[in-house]
Amino acid sequence: MKLQAFGYVRVSSRGQLDKDGPVRQAENIRNFAKGKFTIEQIYTDDVTGISDESYRPEFQDMMAEILRNGVKTVIVEGMDRLARSYAIQETLLIYLVSKGVTLFSARTGENITEAIAGDPMKKALIQMQGIFSELERAMLVSRMKTARDRIRKKTGKCEGRHGYSEPTSADIVKHIREFSKIRRTSIWIAEWLNNNNFKPLHSDRFTSQIIRNVKHRLKIA
Repeated sequence: MKLQAFGYVRVSSRGQLDKDGPVRQAENIRNFAKGKFTIEQIYTDDVTGISDESYRPEFQDMMAEILRNGVKTVIVEGMDRLARSYAIQETLLIYLVSKGVTLFSARTGENITEAIAGDPMKKALIQMQGIFSELERAMLVSRMKTARDRIRKKTGKCEGRHGYSEPTSADIVKHIREFSKIRRTSIWIAEWLNNNNFKPLHSDRFTSQIIRNVKHRLKIA
């Protein structure tokens, strides 16, 4: 009898939601699970790799469901998809272990929690993997900063994509604030915006995840 499991996918920007990252991660998770696990659901967070569990709405939803229904296995594509920062990797792993959850890496096939608990050498290797992911991120941030500084020096500005705090999104934010005050769910708000012909900035339709992200970034209760 196959065990039940959840998949967890993380992308580090909203733009990646439209690319093949989430699809690839989900496919690798399902391929690893074949014959061994039944994937009940795959949760996808749009957060940076240095965000802890308090800033991961889908991770929180997954853990709430785990505590309700007894699923005790989570599969990620790799440790860098759980988090790039080693400190956050360790924090999330400790949290998962404390709840009796087993974490598998689809990329290596390794039972991460078992390896950490039972093999000091593998624990060190996993720690090194987290450190190298953190180093890679630090190098990427440095390269991006250098590129932005070069553009700013050449053109006098370096603008990113508009966010929901921009004036062009005032009506959308207004409705999200108003509906949040009367305790409408993120799913309800997303459907209302879609039915009233509002369009999200970087997608075709609003989803509950987009609403949660906007509320988090704009600190809407």
